Amino acid sequence: MSAPLIWIALPIGLAIFLFLLPGERLVAWFGGFFAAGLAVLALFAPTDTALRPFGLFSLRIDSSLSLLGRQISLPPSTQIVLVLVYAIGAFWFFGTLAIGNARRLIPAGLATLALLTASLAIRPFLYAALLIQGAVLLAVLMLAEPNRPAGRGLMRFLIYQTLAMPFILLAGFLLSGVEAGPRDLAVILQAAILLALGFSFLLSIFPLSTWLPMLAEEANPYLVGFILSTFPTFALLFALNFVDRYSWIRESTEFFQVLQTVGLLTAVSGGVWAAFQRHAGRVFGYAAVTEIGLALVAVSLPEKMIGLQIIFFLLVPRALAYGVWALSLSVLQQGAPSLRYNDLRGLARHYPLATLGLFLSILSLSGVPLFASFPVRQALWEQLARHGFLPALWMGLASLGLWIAALRSLAVLNLAAENTPWALQETMQQRALILLGLLSLLAVGIFPQWITPLLTNLSGMFEQIGR
Repeated sequence: MSAPLIWIALPIGLAIFLFLLPGERLVAWFGGFFAAGLAVLALFAPTDTALRPFGLFSLRIDSSLSLLGRQISLPPSTQIVLVLVYAIGAFWFFGTLAIGNARRLIPAGLATLALLTASLAIRPFLYAALLIQGAVLLAVLMLAEPNRPAGRGLMRFLIYQTLAMPFILLAGFLLSGVEAGPRDLAVILQAAILLALGFSFLLSIFPLSTWLPMLAEEANPYLVGFILSTFPTFALLFALNFVDRYSWIRESTEFFQVLQTVGLLTAVSGGVWAAFQRHAGRVFGYAAVTEIGLALVAVSLPEKMIGLQIIFFLLVPRALAYGVWALSLSVLQQGAPSLRYNDLRGLARHYPLATLGLFLSILSLSGVPLFASFPVRQALWEQLARHGFLPALWMGLASLGLWIAALRSLAVLNLAAENTPWALQETMQQRALILLGLLSLLAVGIFPQWITPLLTNLSGMFEQIGR
């Protein structure tokens, strides 16, 4: 048996089955346990390694599979990626037990995770662009509301992600003859411009990040949270493949200086705009913009190995914070006409745990001490400060914007009349999941060493910049 069949083909097949399966809760249990099972299998059964379960027989999972003349390979270096991808998928899928939408999220979400995993496995790696585009189309099906016209955010998401593909593919075609070094400066310049345009669209770099707050305002917050926790991460890994493959990119100090400037501009724009929003969903979208900017800043660090580790160590805190935030927004949305601040006034009296989840998840993303993002944010801030005061100042401004957004959200949710009684209107499942998420945010922040062994070896995915 081969790894691509288990972690790519099998999830796609189950996604089709779940799409036909009636019943929200049945779909949620099936999808959640299946994703969790794939994560556990990836953790304990690495590819290309002979195993003897219970000492009875020998089991070996081959890492590669040939399909239509193309190689699809999941070597042992991708083991932890598989664990994270499907563990995060299970985290989101089980959440539908509390807020619904299992039939919209899980079948399309499971197939999306499989396609995005295939984008890391396919060789030549340029075909990953086509697989990412397939995942985008599935995401559009997931986000589109039945019997309602598509909103501007959804249309921009589709257009921007689609526009990225021809630029990236054309750049790859131009670079196919210069992989060993920059022999033709004219071709290199053309390819560099095309790559810059393509990844600006794909990574939603400022000012092409407008679709994130728009989509978060229009669509279901839980579905948007799943999209924001998956697509930017895989797009960044795809971009890192280019940096790892072409020496003229790795050795260009100007490229990393520009990348740091663009990353800081993206992060600051997200943080500052989040502080002035009057819609809780748009705050969510702008926080995602800030996270994208900080990931780009980490890539730009002169110490490439440290930058890679920071990128990977951001994954778990970000997924946890997005999950708690999206779940809290979904609960609050059940008690209000919309997520506009005017409609959310005083809801803390009726949904106190959802309010707490919203407030603390924003604080966690902003890097408040004792929460999950604090250790890695501190490491990134320290690295920036070593190379200049201004970059560290700009990063602090981005975090300050999220702090202000958290305080404004808390103030609005507490604006209730004095005689308004307190009540717990969240369901038991919603309370349990929000509390579990908040405890996880605290646990990862206080004991970051718990996830360190899991993430340390992720940089081995990249042969050159991971050294």
